[in-house]
Amino acid sequence: MKIGIIREGKNPPDKRVPFTPKQLRNIVDEYDAIEVVVQKSEVRGISDGEYENEGISVVDNIDEVDVVFGVKEINIVDLIPNKTHFFFSHTIKEQPYNRDLLKSILKKNITLIDYECLVNPNGIRILGFGRYAGIVGTYNTLLAYGKRMNQFDLKSAHNCHDKKELYKELEKVKLPNSFKIVITGLGRVAGGTMEILDYLKIKQVSPEDFISQKFNEPVYTQLSVNEYFKKPDNFNFEREEAYSNPERFESNFMTYAKHADMYISCHYWDSKGPLIFNKTELASSDFKIRTIGDISCDIAGPIPSTVRPSTIDDPIYYVNRFDCVEINNIDDNSITVMAVDNLPCELPRDASEDFGKELFEKVIPALANKDKDGLLERATIAKGGELTPKFSYLEAYVNGK
Repeated sequence: MKIGIIREGKNPPDKRVPFTPKQLRNIVDEYDAIEVVVQKSEVRGISDGEYENEGISVVDNIDEVDVVFGVKEINIVDLIPNKTHFFFSHTIKEQPYNRDLLKSILKKNITLIDYECLVNPNGIRILGFGRYAGIVGTYNTLLAYGKRMNQFDLKSAHNCHDKKELYKELEKVKLPNSFKIVITGLGRVAGGTMEILDYLKIKQVSPEDFISQKFNEPVYTQLSVNEYFKKPDNFNFEREEAYSNPERFESNFMTYAKHADMYISCHYWDSKGPLIFNKTELASSDFKIRTIGDISCDIAGPIPSTVRPSTIDDPIYYVNRFDCVEINNIDDNSITVMAVDNLPCELPRDASEDFGKELFEKVIPALANKDKDGLLERATIAKGGELTPKFSYLEAYVNGK
């Protein structure tokens, strides 16, 4: 089997890679039947020379490989017919901007295995970049607060060579003793957020203590769906129902927004469910939050102050909390918003290391043992020029209906 790492073609460029040089070296050393090559690239966060230093061949063309690994969507012109491709296709939610991509994959007889669909038998995703979205998103939110209050000035995350330098920058962070941070969500993103807050020795407190106690140090609380949502009339809350029928619930976030200074969103949100908070609540005198890091970044979604995505080069903007219109000035009625939608790209070396480790441990064995546990089959969207049964619901989408 010959594996090829394709050059990322998205614009703006994505500097991440599916495998680091040492990880590819480990594949070659551990699996005698696997050969690897890397397509030349000038945009990667890891240079061609670093791969060559590990004895990995760097080539102009990878058309002869059996399996193609990328990160983001592969440009249609770069798809290699009759090969297996791994990448984030962003098609399973019928994203209109990628319909032609999926059509081309079917036409070119490509086997598409989507990272987002790689799940264990219980349906739990086995890999992703969520942890680094949380790490970088939280760093950027602290950067936003420092600028808003003119208290400290952090280097932009993408200007840090790696996570080690980013953590060194965090030594500049100074928060008031009574400062309170609320985060929503329990997954990988929230885990990355908590890594930063714990590194800063910000104390975690229970949701109950967060709203009822005063503290002489910065604190944060983590809300699960059963805390930021509630059933009308306080009917019994069933966690599974909140995901299967979110339209039956309403927001309970204002209970915490009355006490928090900063909000970091790390949740998954279903458009059928309630907003985290609405424009009326944002404009309320009880809404205490003035800095919001919307890592989830659902535009026109559950957080009304997120009016657009921000960028790596310009991660912060300001919104008037009374009408949710973007403004240029900072005052008591403005919300500072951090809403970068491709956060892991800011630490491409570390994010790639993390992602490639999971690929090496979970996906490469499945390729080598002919997928005896069905991991790859569960994530295969297209094969033999057709949608697989699990993803047959995409047929109307492919046909433009």
